[in-house]
Parts: sequence; structure tokens; C-alpha cells
Amino acid sequence: MRPLVLVLTIMSILLAACSAAAPQPESNNPTQAAQPTLPPPTDAPTAPPPTNTPTEEPTSTEEPIAEGAITYQIIPGDSQLKYEVGEVFINDNNRFNLAVGVTPQVTGEILVDMAAPQNSQIGTISADISQFQSDSSRRDNAIRNRFIETARYPIVTFTTTAIEGLPQAYTEGQEIPLKISGDLTIREVTRPVTFDALIKLEGGVLSGIATTTILMSEFGFGPIDILGTLKTEDQAKVTLSLVAKP
Repeated sequence: MRPLVLVLTIMSILLAACSAAAPQPESNNPTQAAQPTLPPPTDAPTAPPPTNTPTEEPTSTEEPIAEGAITYQIIPGDSQLKYEVGEVFINDNNRFNLAVGVTPQVTGEILVDMAAPQNSQIGTISADISQFQSDSSRRDNAIRNRFIETARYPIVTFTTTAIEGLPQAYTEGQEIPLKISGDLTIREVTRPVTFDALIKLEGGVLSGIATTTILMSEFGFGPIDILGTLKTEDQAKVTLSLVAKP
């Protein structure tokens, strides 16, 4: 019996030793239980797009006009277009006379930029020459129905192509000499002409006077020749007097 008891005692000691050396279950590990639980990682915040990224400006082919530019309307009645033509009365001992005719029916627009006067512009100017009046109704009727035929071609136009002499700065009331080039159309015939002009802006009123000379023959009429009675020069002086308001 003693040997059997001894064997059982040795086996009990060995089992106790193995149980002490075996690893404990993971849930009973005090070190692991003390570790805090970290939240799951989140996506990094997206940075807002930069606000100082330069953008390409649209390209314009027109010269910019500074803010504050004002459009002035030519006032019919206060403005006028005038012609002056020399004539000789053959049947009156070749007496020389200066024929003068005027129409007040002038319209058009002028853009004035006081901040940058060199940017100012002149629009198309029109005049109704069927309304020409001189000191002779007989002359007026002849011009209207026979020579210039203003009853058929009543409107003449001037379209500006260039302005020379616009200043960099302007003082109110100052007279500015200009050369204004453009296309003059009479009887559906267009020719280039240049006006010598003197303009000023004062008290909100734009005023000026512009003159040029033309050859009537270049526009398909004149010099006028009434056999045995009257003959005119070919050259005619044209004067535009204008008053314009905003």
C-alpha cells in the first residue's frame, strides 16, 4: 500500500505545479484590462480650397471707359448746320454774293469722360438739310428739288473716325481745339473730311463750333450753273454749331 500512496502523492504535486504554470485566460489579465479603449480612427478633415487663387479675367477688345462718363445729347434748335457758297449773278453784272443756308435740325450724341478726357467719344451726327433756309426761297426750292435734291436725300451724316487734341485733364470752361476726322455722307455718297473744332464744357452744357470745306462735285452736285443767270463756286464751307446737354 505504501508504494501506491507514494505514487499518488507525487502525481498530485506534479498536477498542482502544472496548474500554477499554465497561462491565465485573457479576460483575467489585469494589465490588459487596465488599457483604455481608443476610438476608431476618423478621416482627416479636408482642407478648404485656397481663396487667393488668381482667376483669368475676360479679354475685351474695346477700350474701357472710366466710370462717370456722361452722354450729352445735341439739342435741335439750339444747334445748327450751315453752308456758305460763293455765287455770281451773271445777269447782274457778275455780282458776287455769298449764299448762306442754315438748318437747325441737328441730332447726335457725345460721350464726355471728365476723369479721363482722352477717352471721350463722338457718335454719329445727323442733320436734316431739307430744312435749309437762306435769304432766298427761290434758292431753297432749287436746292431742295433740283441741285442737291434734299427732298429726296434729306439726311446728311458725319461719323467720327479719329479725334486729335483731347487733353489728359480738363478744367471747366476751358476751350479745347480739336481736329475731328470722319466720313461725311451726302446724297448717299461718302467722303472723308476733317473738321477744325473748338469746344468747351461749362455749367453742364457742352458747346462748340466745327468747320470744314468740301467740293460739291465730289458728292455728285455742283458747281451749280444756271445758264445766263447764276454760277456758283465748287467749294463750300460747312459749319456745325452745337449745344448739347446730359
